[in-house]
Amino acid sequence: MNVPPEEGQLLSIILKVMNAKRTIEVGVFTGYSLLATALALPKDAKVTFHINFLNMIECYEVGLPFIKEAGVEHKIDFIESDAVPALDKLVDEVKEDELFDFAFVDAEKSSYWEYHERLLKLVRVGGLLCYDNTLWLGTVAHPPQQNVPEFVNFVREVVLKFNEKLAADTRIELSQVCIGDGLTICRRVV
Repeated sequence: MNVPPEEGQLLSIILKVMNAKRTIEVGVFTGYSLLATALALPKDAKVTFHINFLNMIECYEVGLPFIKEAGVEHKIDFIESDAVPALDKLVDEVKEDELFDFAFVDAEKSSYWEYHERLLKLVRVGGLLCYDNTLWLGTVAHPPQQNVPEFVNFVREVVLKFNEKLAADTRIELSQVCIGDGLTICRRVV
């Protein structure tokens, strides 16, 4: 369930090129993408992230010692909450000059569009929104399969609909990258 190393490296390079200072992550497993992000940011930068499934805190605690050892814990603002209410709260609180440069989403796939709508209010024009798992085990390229667990085809449909909505969204430019389980990079244009 971790972001693969090559995806972490890609995100790191992107963050450095854009000189990102304020980033947000929606969802976490053991914190590898969070660590890659924090390491890529300058010393005065911040990563705001939340755990959207309250039982995932145990997984995050597996990676926390690595974050501490890397010396980047001070860059992380941790919010333990369901994603949508946490994002709604940020939408209400964040001022125009406090918008985020970058957002990374690797959370409940069926809520990706809800996250997207809120993140478009939180990420500055010209900033990036990145969504993990948008190729969903490669299943989006072929019809539903019969010999797979039911959740694979369910999430396939969810991801397909999300990808279709992104493709039609005139507020962004996008590129879908075949790395890991698929990464969609969206640049906010309006």
